[in-house]
Amino acid sequence: MTNNILFSQEITLFQQFNGQYDYLAFGNTLNSGENNIDRNFCDVLSESQADLLMPANTTIVAAYLYWAGSGNGDLDVALNNNPISADNIYLVEYNDPTYGLLTYFSCYADITDFITTTGNATYNFSGLDISETLTNNLGYCGNRTNFAGWCVYVVFEDSQLPLNQVNLFQGLEIINRNVQEKTILLDNVNVLDNDGAKIGFLAWEGDANLNYGESIIINNNIISSPPLNPANNAFNGTNSFTNSNTFYNGDIDVYGIQNNIAIGDTSVEIKLTTGDLDIFGNLQADLIIINNIITVLNSQLPDATVQINNILLECGNRQITIDYTIFNINSTDILVANVPIAIYANNELIGSTFTTNELVIGASENGQITVTVPENLSNNLNITMVVDDTGNGTGTVVELNELNNQAFQDIQLLDIPINPLEPLKNCDEGFNQAYFDLTLSLEQIETNGQTISFYESFEDVETDSNEIINPTYYQNSVESQTIYLKVEDEPCYNIYYFDLVVENCPPNIPQVFTPNNDGYNDWFNIQGLYNIFEQHELKIYNRYGTLIFEGNNNTPWEGKTNKGINNTGNILPTGTYFYLLNLNDSNYKLLTGWVYLNR
Repeated sequence: MTNNILFSQEITLFQQFNGQYDYLAFGNTLNSGENNIDRNFCDVLSESQADLLMPANTTIVAAYLYWAGSGNGDLDVALNNNPISADNIYLVEYNDPTYGLLTYFSCYADITDFITTTGNATYNFSGLDISETLTNNLGYCGNRTNFAGWCVYVVFEDSQLPLNQVNLFQGLEIINRNVQEKTILLDNVNVLDNDGAKIGFLAWEGDANLNYGESIIINNNIISSPPLNPANNAFNGTNSFTNSNTFYNGDIDVYGIQNNIAIGDTSVEIKLTTGDLDIFGNLQADLIIINNIITVLNSQLPDATVQINNILLECGNRQITIDYTIFNINSTDILVANVPIAIYANNELIGSTFTTNELVIGASENGQITVTVPENLSNNLNITMVVDDTGNGTGTVVELNELNNQAFQDIQLLDIPINPLEPLKNCDEGFNQAYFDLTLSLEQIETNGQTISFYESFEDVETDSNEIINPTYYQNSVESQTIYLKVEDEPCYNIYYFDLVVENCPPNIPQVFTPNNDGYNDWFNIQGLYNIFEQHELKIYNRYGTLIFEGNNNTPWEGKTNKGINNTGNILPTGTYFYLLNLNDSNYKLLTGWVYLNR
């Protein structure tokens, strides 16, 4: 197998433009289809068209026409029937293992005056004739590298643009299946700000259907713009400016690279790759010819500053709320959104946030953030806000002045006196609940006529929410509940707390009951027993000492027997009966006595 021979012109800086500049590109292919798919054609079109539509209020600074194709080149072409001769020609040679030495070319010409005069129009490119090359060497059609096309780069000025540095690099370099990687180092760049940075490529002979590991790597990062230009098929016959995928065997593509370059860079490393294994395990690759590369880098700078307007302190709360303003004054560029802001207390990071809006020159935005001061810090604090600080002293934005990003304010946290009070006690009215007059707690303190309020939780006191509406008639919700009392004071307020204790008070045992079904006093109703002493046991004996009834919380005595085989359910006669009541409460002894049952 014959070794491939590569001969190319290294891509180097051709022109540099500094000012409120940007660029656009337009052009078209002279292929009627992708040569990798259609083997039926072995020629190119005699002409093709493309539209130039300049943005409003712009001025053309420079324009360059590029044309390329198979063979040794054609130096004379026409644009809108205007004859154009090449200023220079680049050649690259490739020794195909089957068809031998094949040559490809690219020409360029400065057409600034012509484009400036013609302006927005439909441009017709013609006069490029490579028919003799394709006829005399069937290798181009045999290995499907028969192509031709054209492109115009237009550099323009726009007073609405930032100060950009536009770098145009050109030459002719090639990658293929045997040389699958090419590294191009672009020197003479000056990255003052990477916001909006972009890179454009003019390449030839890319095939959309040869999807074999074609990638563009900028500073070790693969770039892409799917779906038009996926990461693994960068050179696929597309035009990023028109979103077209029918720029057959050519590519006019542009990518945003602000995440791929760093402030202060003076060079950009570009790595181009092709080659991958097909489904059968065979190495496949596309032949890619790089014609030129163009970068647009911003050179204007913002200046972020911060001002602390107010710090809101809350009594007894280590949370502080900071009102602040971010400015972009004395700047020469927009301050982007999402610039990090760090908050320090006594030089310890306690919070972070970001700017919200894009700030034009002279603009500002207000913000608010609530942060918590750690317990390990004292109440006497120096609060520092730093804009463009990720929390470790480093920033993300290059500014005109890096020394004016801080604002300071001294504060002292407000402590709240929190004092206990004696508990309030009341008798259980059932299921461990009772009603309390919470205002009785005020007898233990001096309020001096200040506003008072009661709450069920400390959190409610802090947020001043869910105040107890009727404190004079309050029923506890849980056993051993704590109530919080807030007394307004200056400069803060005072908090007191006390427990609600629900006690099992002695039951009130009646001496008589009348189970005659008149709806009144029909059962042995021991007040303060049922649903209070829920585990009690009640036993009833007749005057002869015979056990005639056993009851509990669910079984009250209604004047009938429930003991004895022959006596269960019998109605008991009028008479005196002896009771034995075990409350099953360690605070009470067994209760005994007599009750009179009267029919």
